[in-house]
Amino acid sequence: MIEAHELTKRYGDTTAVHSLSFTIAPGTVTVNGKPYRQHRSPLREVGGLLEASAVHPGRSARSHLRTMAATHNIKASRVSEVIEMTGLAGVATKRVGGFSLGMGQRLGIAAALLGDPRTLILDEPVNGLDPEGVQWVRQLVRALAAEGRTVFLSSHLMSEMSQTADHLLVTGRGRIIAAGPVQQVIDSVAGGAVRVRSPRAGELAAALAADGATVTPPETGMLDVSGTAAALPDSLTQCSHTGWDATASTPGSASSAISTSRSTHDS
Repeated sequence: MIEAHELTKRYGDTTAVHSLSFTIAPGTVTVNGKPYRQHRSPLREVGGLLEASAVHPGRSARSHLRTMAATHNIKASRVSEVIEMTGLAGVATKRVGGFSLGMGQRLGIAAALLGDPRTLILDEPVNGLDPEGVQWVRQLVRALAAEGRTVFLSSHLMSEMSQTADHLLVTGRGRIIAAGPVQQVIDSVAGGAVRVRSPRAGELAAALAADGATVTPPETGMLDVSGTAAALPDSLTQCSHTGWDATASTPGSASSAISTSRSTHDS
């Protein structure tokens, strides 16, 4: 497992991390009970993408990976495997200095996978990738986790984490803000509320209030609705059937909780 005790990091007068302590159990993220430097073959234990640009610009992608492989007696065939896996086959012999940000990210992921480790630590893995690349990273990470590997992702994109991660550890001003399963963290922020937009917001508010919901209008045509979470989707669906066009989502969350958009006719 990974354990951090009273971790502090300062940049000049700014404290980026202040006395941060946490434990991440096996099955989510782990460093196998040892500091990285204590592993005899660290690439076979932990693969990391921390700074994709930390590569000599004059080397080719294949040369860079072969050099890394040589330090751990990893076969050249494995280099070819990760090149294919990360979509670098077409640029494997080109100098890294000419790579786009997205290609650099792919090379960083290839390096992390090189030792076929059981644990991966990926910092902003979708940074610089096009939509196809982002989808590829999602599928790759989920596939690796399904194999029983531990994958630790860091990202400022909560929407991306909601589609990829199982557990979240959210930090701000150097402290832990929230931690737990993704949906639990989202629910703790959203407070069980939904935000509804409708051209007939006033009438919709009355109908929802009649069902026992608490309704507040943050702006014209919009409602923040809270109440019994299980009843909200039924209430919104019923309103749509009776003549309202309503779209609802979780306010301030990483993902949509309800998406009800129906084309209806006023009675």
